[in-house]
Amino acid sequence: MKLYLERSAFYLTCAALISILFSIAVSQILLAFALVALLLSRQPLRLPPIKVPLALFIAGTVISLLASGQIQEGLPQIKKFYVFLILLAAASTIRKIAEIRAIVLLWTVVASLSALFSLYQFWRKYQEAHRLHVSLYDFYVGSRITGFMSHWMTFGAEEMIVLLMLGAYLFFSAERRWKPACWLCAALLLVSMVLGLTRGIFLLGFPVGLIYLVWFWKRWLVAAAPVVAVIAFLVAPPFLKERVTSVIHPHGDEDSNRHRAVLRETGLIMIRAHPWLGLGPEQVNHQFKKWVPADALPLPVGYYGHLHNIYLQYAAERGIPTLLAMLWLIGKVLWDFAAALRRKLASAEARFILHGSIAAILALLAEGFVEYNLGDSEVLTMFLAIVAFGYIAREAAA
Repeated sequence: MKLYLERSAFYLTCAALISILFSIAVSQILLAFALVALLLSRQPLRLPPIKVPLALFIAGTVISLLASGQIQEGLPQIKKFYVFLILLAAASTIRKIAEIRAIVLLWTVVASLSALFSLYQFWRKYQEAHRLHVSLYDFYVGSRITGFMSHWMTFGAEEMIVLLMLGAYLFFSAERRWKPACWLCAALLLVSMVLGLTRGIFLLGFPVGLIYLVWFWKRWLVAAAPVVAVIAFLVAPPFLKERVTSVIHPHGDEDSNRHRAVLRETGLIMIRAHPWLGLGPEQVNHQFKKWVPADALPLPVGYYGHLHNIYLQYAAERGIPTLLAMLWLIGKVLWDFAAALRRKLASAEARFILHGSIAAILALLAEGFVEYNLGDSEVLTMFLAIVAFGYIAREAAA
């Protein structure tokens, strides 16, 4: 019975991790079953060695909530701590590097199916724009491809994480059986991710993670990156070129440049006023209009429920100390993984997981300057999963 419960906890955890690519509800239900099986099996509960910064982050969030006095409004962020239990489930049930490799490959399969569906979505949108005789760019930017997800930013961030883990597998893993098919999947995911037109992903986060991987794979290729980028821009279709150039030449309210500038300015005002405990969880959303500068009105088109920046969001919402606790957690993860790689004792399989985890985290940190990506439960789940994967690989490399 004990063995049955242990295997059930493992398979349910894997199912929770894989289903996050198509349904947050299914993933969280499976996580609940996995935790029940894990507890009933009485196997040791394990957490990676990030307990102190994780505890400080949680404590800082709770203290900020209590200090704000807006308990009911802030409860969604307390409920989100449930997502962090995937870290406990993964670290306690997954033991072998081969199991992590299988999850990465299954992520690739599901993400590729989602990417195929997104290409169909793009084709439909292209046809509709053509039928209405309107600019594809103007028609498409406000309603982009989402694959199996509900929003293009979630979809793009998931594809970015899968692509970087897959890239690490292709570059560093000694297992070759699935690589030909995986190269095709990588191309499919890359096309879909770029067509998503999320600039923080395809112009910032993904290139940072990819350059990291290429640096440790074939260092000389990094020097070719600017040439490849220029050629890619020159051969890109017009709507994609417009999206790239919109960074410096925005299309009015069709692009979010001024919207992001207002968010940054307002976030800094909030932080200066409440540096220690912030406004409280969810209060950036509820109090935004109170803090927005008068010269920013009327507000440009955009979403103002958060600051589209993980650093400003955590500091404005929960205070600078809580932001530092999260940065300590992430910094410790990166340090530990890099230290395991420096020991040069890791097998090729352990190195692929460690490199992939570092690349994905660096990409999320870079994208985090323009998006509140860790506030998205799907992205947070995958982030916590790769943290667990990296520590399991680190143990194997010791």
